[in-house]
Amino acid sequence: MRYLIDFSYSGQLFNGYQKQPKLRTVQGEIEKVLTKINDSPVTICAAGRTDAKVNAIHQKAHFDLNKKIACYKLKGAMNSYLPDDIYVNNVDEVCNDFHARYMVKLKTYEYNINVGNYNPILRTQVYQYCKPLNLDLMKIAINHFKGTHDFTTFSSAEDKRSNKVRTIKHVKIVQKGSIVTITFKAKGFLKYQVRSMVGTLIKVGEKKLDVNAIPTLIDKKDRKYAPFMVPACGLSLTDIKY
Repeated sequence: MRYLIDFSYSGQLFNGYQKQPKLRTVQGEIEKVLTKINDSPVTICAAGRTDAKVNAIHQKAHFDLNKKIACYKLKGAMNSYLPDDIYVNNVDEVCNDFHARYMVKLKTYEYNINVGNYNPILRTQVYQYCKPLNLDLMKIAINHFKGTHDFTTFSSAEDKRSNKVRTIKHVKIVQKGSIVTITFKAKGFLKYQVRSMVGTLIKVGEKKLDVNAIPTLIDKKDRKYAPFMVPACGLSLTDIKY
């Protein structure tokens, strides 16, 4: 049987999502639990990978079990064994040709910035910037990211994929209290892309970068022109659509 899980996790104490030898990862913890439930090894395939300290509100992954288990029972069993920083929100049976990664239509990432006083309670969920930003300028600048572009300038050198073209379908900046939330929606993103775009937007909000500079930076296709990157703790994967 093939199952699809919707799950959340706090990335603070993980070395990223992807399984790595001798390191604590989200994938490793979930596979350990599923292997115990299944009485044989289980490999999960997620909609995408997140880096160390990145959070997820709605990550999704599929896997196969050699036994049929009612979805509510599987959810309960997984949550009873999983550590406190991972939680399965929902379990569904899916057809055997369903693929959690290749069938994604839209991913939503949100980046949260605290522009008020330092808040120790939120230190693993938001970037503690703790200074004012010019949001009017940032709201103008963010629209330059929307559409189809080669995002080489905003990707990590570690990302070895030859095709760096991505289409960003939706962008938004809102402030609620002292928290600024920056949202990007696309079918897929490059490694560190969202954190790099947010870092560049902060430079605009600081008036250290012209509000219309982003198209030029995109055209450079060179990481050295946009080296600004915000901490991972403020980033969350909030939704996956199929």
